[in-house]
Amino acid sequence: MPYHVYVIELDDAIGPRLNSKFPNIYVGQSWLSPKERFGQHRDGVHASRHATKHGKWLRPKLYERYNPIPTQDEAIAMEALLAENLRLKGYTVWGGH
Repeated sequence: MPYHVYVIELDDAIGPRLNSKFPNIYVGQSWLSPKERFGQHRDGVHASRHATKHGKWLRPKLYERYNPIPTQDEAIAMEALLAENLRLKGYTVWGGH
């Protein structure tokens, strides 16, 4: 079963942006498709409170090229790498353990 990383844009009520040019985002990984996992966040199922309360929409251009990912270990590593790369670009990142 393949895994996926995903990025959800968050509203600004979560807190100030580190760089006003880039939105707050949440980075995660799952064996579900990004769309299915975002639905879980919206419904509060096994969800980050940040993504449940502040999630606006998926940002596929930020993650599509990395999916699918063969194993959970690789997905966890990619989640951390993607979060760090997006932080370096100027995004305010939540999640991305």
